Amino acid sequence: MTRAEADDRLLRLSLVAVWLFTAVASIVELNGQSREVLAAAGITSPPWLVQLLIGGGAAADLVVGIALWRWPGRASYGAALALMLAMTLVATVLQPSLWLHPLGPLLKNLPIAALLWHLYRRATP
Repeated sequence: MTRAEADDRLLRLSLVAVWLFTAVASIVELNGQSREVLAAAGITSPPWLVQLLIGGGAAADLVVGIALWRWPGRASYGAALALMLAMTLVATVLQPSLWLHPLGPLLKNLPIAALLWHLYRRATP
């Protein structure tokens, strides 16, 4: 394995960790921070919808994390990038103040997008 391939593997595995741990955190915090994020955007009922949104987001994160881990390649990187962009757009519409949050929950998506784009371009078609 070349140094560039080892570097790309490290980048990919760091993204796998982000997606998998985000999925777990969303479920662990189902009745805490996950619900608070939706409440701050004005989404509090019906309860089944709130759970569906949190569970659906967690499931999407889990699927992308597994895909990046098990099947690295353009399809996985493109799917991850599309999901991240879609979630960023939705979050921006629902709660644009997240761009100004001191911990940068949306701003962090910029380097993630750059990493995904880098890996996408280096992957074989």
